[in-house]
Amino acid sequence: MIYLGADHGGFSFKEKIKKFLDELNIKYEDIGNDKFEPRDDFVDYALAVTKKVRKTKGKGILICTNGLGMCVAANKVSGIRAVNITTKKTAKQSREHLDSNILCLGSHIVSWKNAKKIIKEWIETEFFRKERYIRRLDKIRKLEND
Repeated sequence: MIYLGADHGGFSFKEKIKKFLDELNIKYEDIGNDKFEPRDDFVDYALAVTKKVRKTKGKGILICTNGLGMCVAANKVSGIRAVNITTKKTAKQSREHLDSNILCLGSHIVSWKNAKKIIKEWIETEFFRKERYIRRLDKIRKLEND
């Protein structure tokens, strides 16, 4: 299950992502916003998606204008490893090395053509369960508890 969230800056991109996920036969839940609202705040959607991801141990995609605000807000939640991605290669590495569970995209930064490649790569890539990556994630978890 992929949980989707976007503010006004990412709303139209989110709607495209839903169609793309349908094409890939990937289940998703749209957490909002459910309409274009120029005065909404990215923090609200970042929090709603991160709560779902943390509770279900699923994955999420957050979209705003540049991906930065969503990424910062999402990473304030314990257990979330949000990444702001602009290339297919970093999408792959974020899953392999970090077991990222939230993909943040900037609708004004990444082209739709590139976004599709990033999303597909990020969803399909598994975490490398090697000792060094597990050790590093354990250190991140300890930081969250300090």
